[in-house]
Amino acid sequence: MAGALTDQQRLLAGLPGLDCGLCGFRTCSELAEAAVADPRLIERCVNREPVPSVPTPLPTAAPAAPAGGCDSCSFAVATDPGGWKDYLGRDYDFVLQTFPEEPGPRETILPHNPLLTREMGIQKGDVLIGRPLGMSCGCPITHCGVVTSVDPRTGVIVWCVTGPLRARSEGFKDLGYYSAQAYEGLVLEARADLRIGARYWFLPRRCMLQWRHSGLINFLTRTPRGYQVRIEGLMIG
Repeated sequence: MAGALTDQQRLLAGLPGLDCGLCGFRTCSELAEAAVADPRLIERCVNREPVPSVPTPLPTAAPAAPAGGCDSCSFAVATDPGGWKDYLGRDYDFVLQTFPEEPGPRETILPHNPLLTREMGIQKGDVLIGRPLGMSCGCPITHCGVVTSVDPRTGVIVWCVTGPLRARSEGFKDLGYYSAQAYEGLVLEARADLRIGARYWFLPRRCMLQWRHSGLINFLTRTPRGYQVRIEGLMIG
């Protein structure tokens, strides 16, 4: 008689087997293995079941809406408590929300000296600090976060920005200057149609300065929680 399935095998059986990498793991098997310790991680898979409509779809009849588009790829024009203005009074199109199962905003970064990734032995789980310099953002605030994945060959690091408390309490590795390559997160509502290849002003949900950022959406998919997006070509202000 066949033995009972392990927790990892049971979780893997519920995944689509696409190995698409959208969850942040290279394969479905790696996601299932990690989800044994943290079951919330399984929610990262956007392909586990048919995806329902976005929470705020554009109504069929909305002649007064300033942005047109089909019902399947648009949001209703939402009312933001801040009037769709950043701290300096500038317009933005949407708020980029953090994935609920992650400790902070997901950011892909590249140290100005990519060799530091290997020289400092940066690994998943390390706490880092650094500051985005130049055209990639130019943010004056030192960022602190925890590494979720790292590519020692290219030096590219993916981390979740968590704020200074964790670095102060646990210690950290100092990257110095880095370039912010991409943000990933959820968009629950927006005041404009979201389209791949278009550039938008957006506000990172936990930005300490509450300044708008600009970026190009190069990945867009619907999930039960809203649109999951990847934004590259970043600038601030």
